[in-house]
Amino acid sequence: MEIYFDNAATTKPFPEVAKEVFEVSLSDYGNPSSKHMKGVDAEKHIKNTKEILLRILKCKENEIIFTSGATESNNMAIKGAVKARERYGKHIITTSVEHASVREPFLELEKQGYDVTFLPTDSFGKVDLESLKESLREDTVFVSVMYVNNETGIIQPVSEIGEILKTYNSDIIFHVDAVQAFGKMRVIPKNIKADLLSVSAHKFHGPKGVGFLYVRDGVRVLPMIEGGGQQKGMRSGTENVPGIAGLGKAVDIIYSGDLDLRISHLKDLREWFLTGISGLEGITVNGGDGDDQAPHIVSVTVSGIRSEVLLHAMEDKGIYISSGSACSSNKPGLSFALTAMGLSKEETESTVRFSFSYESTKDEIDMSIKALKELVPVLRQFVRK
Repeated sequence: MEIYFDNAATTKPFPEVAKEVFEVSLSDYGNPSSKHMKGVDAEKHIKNTKEILLRILKCKENEIIFTSGATESNNMAIKGAVKARERYGKHIITTSVEHASVREPFLELEKQGYDVTFLPTDSFGKVDLESLKESLREDTVFVSVMYVNNETGIIQPVSEIGEILKTYNSDIIFHVDAVQAFGKMRVIPKNIKADLLSVSAHKFHGPKGVGFLYVRDGVRVLPMIEGGGQQKGMRSGTENVPGIAGLGKAVDIIYSGDLDLRISHLKDLREWFLTGISGLEGITVNGGDGDDQAPHIVSVTVSGIRSEVLLHAMEDKGIYISSGSACSSNKPGLSFALTAMGLSKEETESTVRFSFSYESTKDEIDMSIKALKELVPVLRQFVRK
């Protein structure tokens, strides 16, 4: 039996999504830019997904740009919007706990002469709003803050941040990386005053390799990919029709069903897990609780055991967890998010992440806790002195 608790890295596609991708790939394989009926049939899937997103996001048709996923969406939002506003200022702001696909573009812009402010957080990983206010300047043109942290699950106060920015200067562009939030809560860009918002389908039981960027009407973003002028010149290249269709199907399943019930299930799972590990010695939970915490992610530091050792020991029992952000595994090093929260090198190297899905069960959690109780005392005996 396999227990998959690495859903913050990727989720298993819904069967209906896999079927949709398969059928569209075989039947409506035409190029959506072609003028014949095969092209028209393919284009219908793009239009259908847009209609679903317009209903959920409460946005306009021209405010959705399909991409290959969150990394492209984040890069397009950051580089495209910052470059478009270069003559207004070169001060840009993000946080010290962002995903690599946000942090790295900021570092690249810094090399190009932009003045970057990395906002600090408290010990829970939450952005310091006073630091944000103090950081704002006349030449501030762009701010990027993730909605939900991918490592700890802390929910950032994006509504308050949006209000602060627009009150200070309505021309500041506000980008929100909503990758871990979309599909787990209701996300409406206008409600949080987001000008740009990134989403990736494989984080909510959709297919890999597809996502979208919401661009508020009137916000100028320079295209990152030039070519045939697809998507009104904003993102050239033949659209991934099967992927877009699968994205639409996943969104429709989650948001057309009882989302509140799904969220309640995730909260119950998280509380069940926290209760189960509460008696284990030397285990510390990172992040917040209650309304400050996303329901599907739990970050725990298991003192005395390196995260990769525990990960593989759990894997031997058929339980899959994570030692951090999957997207950073190709660039080894300490977690920027955990370090910013004040964790020591030793603590960071002993932190693992459990992340649940709507299909996860309490029985699976019970089996995982049982495995932890068996493994942790044994593994601690082999701590490197």
